[in-house]
Formats: sequence, structure tokens, C-alpha cells
Amino acid sequence: MVDVFSETVALSEQERTGIARAAEAALAFEGKDGDLTILVDTPEHIRTLNRDFRHVDAVTDVLTFPAWEGEIPLAADGYLGDIMICYARAEEQAKEYGHSLLRELSFLAVHGVLHLLGYDHMTEPDERVMREKQTDILEGIGVTR
Repeated sequence: MVDVFSETVALSEQERTGIARAAEAALAFEGKDGDLTILVDTPEHIRTLNRDFRHVDAVTDVLTFPAWEGEIPLAADGYLGDIMICYARAEEQAKEYGHSLLRELSFLAVHGVLHLLGYDHMTEPDERVMREKQTDILEGIGVTR
């Protein structure tokens, strides 16, 4: 189950549904089951969490908090973790890349799910793998640029 909510941003039903659909598609693409929460929030809160947990004092577009550490699951009930999306950054990036806000929110949801499943993009080969997966997942649900 994917739970999408926001206490600070007025998400439309289309945005909420699109984010959940993209996250569910990423799980299905990877053949994984599990629950996760996606919180859409403000730049100020995202910056605080980024500073406190990653020691980077800057706003970012998406943060993930996996329910595992290394190979050790921290939640025995199938809970995968939490994803936080910065709505304002998604708006900025949608304009910058010339696509819809819904496409950007969907992309960030997929990106976050892949992080929760252990993917990263710290090296060029890893970045290429994530990029290809993101494209395949989004195209699979008809979300294109």
C-alpha cells in the first residue's frame, strides 16, 4: 500500500493519485511488495530534514528514509520506508525540464521508491541503471515528457 499525503501542500486528487500510481508501478516493475508513505512537503521542512539527517543544509527534491539499514530490515511488517517530496522543487523542475508537474511528481515518486529498494546513483553505472529503470517505469504507465 502506498499512502500519499500532505499537511502543508494542497495536493489535487489527480496529483495524489498520480504519485501513488507511479510508486506502485515502481514496486511492480521491481517485483516487490511492501508499504510506504509519501509525504509532499515544503522547502523549509525538506531543508531541515536534509540538514539533520544528511548533513546537507539545502533544499532537495526528494528524500528517502528506508526502513532498513544495510541488509537489516528495521520493520518486520513489510514496511519499506518513507519518501518526502518537495512540492515547490517539483514545480520548479517541471518548468525547467518543460514537462507537467504531474510528470515531475511521478518521477520523484519512482526515484524515491528505487532508493527505498536499495538503488543509488553515486557512480555513473549506478546512475545509468536508475535512469533506465525510471524511464521504463514511467513509460509503462504512460507518463512521458
